[in-house]
Amino acid sequence: MAIVKLQQLAIARSGDKGNISNIGIMARSSDIYEYLCKKLTADVVKSYFKEITFGNVIRYDLPNLNAFNFILEDALGGGGTETLLTDAQGKVYGAGLLHLEMDIPDKLFESITMTK
Repeated sequence: MAIVKLQQLAIARSGDKGNISNIGIMARSSDIYEYLCKKLTADVVKSYFKEITFGNVIRYDLPNLNAFNFILEDALGGGGTETLLTDAQGKVYGAGLLHLEMDIPDKLFESITMTK
């Protein structure tokens, strides 16, 4: 097993709607997507953001895109017009999630190092 940051496995983009942050994660390959289906759960994301996300975290799978969409409720202190948070629009949540460290099987690790 190797330990890597999610940014080695996927790309991300995020935004907001009111008090909800929205994170899109797109795996770099279908093999990585299949692995992330098992390991990058809504509970993992909720735990990772536990100090700033107080509501539910919901994961939507987009297998045709090798992607996920995470909805983080009650994550922005009320939203852009109601809070003094630095990032009340959730723009950095995706970049933040890419720093999540994950164990990956050696074979999958070799596949990502071969593509560099």
